[in-house]
Amino acid sequence: MGFAVASSTLGPTPSPPCAPAPEGWSHVPSLAYASELATTAALLALVILARYFVIAGAFMALLWGRPEAKVGAVRLAKRRPDRREMLHEIRMSALSSAIYAVPGAIVYLAWSNGGTAIYSEISGIWGWLYVPLSILFYLLLHDTYFYWTHRAMHLPALFRSTHLTHHSSRQPTAWAAFCFHPWEAAISAWLLPAATFFVPIHQGAVLFLLVFMTYCGVANHAGWELLPRAWLKAPIGRWLITASHHNVHHTNYRTNFGLYFRFWDRLMGTDVGLAEPAAEPRRQPAQPSRRAAAAR
Repeated sequence: MGFAVASSTLGPTPSPPCAPAPEGWSHVPSLAYASELATTAALLALVILARYFVIAGAFMALLWGRPEAKVGAVRLAKRRPDRREMLHEIRMSALSSAIYAVPGAIVYLAWSNGGTAIYSEISGIWGWLYVPLSILFYLLLHDTYFYWTHRAMHLPALFRSTHLTHHSSRQPTAWAAFCFHPWEAAISAWLLPAATFFVPIHQGAVLFLLVFMTYCGVANHAGWELLPRAWLKAPIGRWLITASHHNVHHTNYRTNFGLYFRFWDRLMGTDVGLAEPAAEPRRQPAQPSRRAAAAR
């Protein structure tokens, strides 16, 4: 009470000095950061889209743009690509590229300020040995997450709102690598970027993973098997997922859910093997020589 009387007598109580902001508040995204994030995401989306067009376009040109007899691969697709379906795959892949770019941009800006576990220096033999081990760890992590989210999105309650877009092409093409509904793209986009804040990885390994993951997505939907059948049945090959394995999933939705490895499919009883060739490459008959033709 005495304090109240004194205050009313002496005038208004002076304001206390401003306390410093709690630790971490300085990292709350500002308008400048949001602008930088948007710009970085837009540029990164163009990079992702360019990588997609280069790799998928090369597959389409080499596999479908030449006579079948000249293609050194086994055809799995039972029909040629449909133009309408390819345009749909490209449109949705472009949208997915924009979604993928957002967590990528967050990681890039954090890395620029030393805020991730991405490093550039390699020292000693153990440093060099760790690089391939870290790549394998990221692939195993991604494969595990993909298997279970992919399988969940095939549940009737989730399929139409998340995964139906990807299966709109019964026989997908290389353009289907990123053909996802925005919800599915958002579900798949965050894991590996988040891992870079906790699991050390060399910046060269990051670039390798980005290209390798795009290659796998394109190759597994291309409609052609690039590897010899004998290699797919070899001790290592029989555990890897290629087009022959994933092509089955697009005709039998309850099987072959994996991304890179067949481990989870085999463990959970969802692996039903490889697709059979749609047609063997036809060899062109040998042309008679001019001398033989003249003799006739």
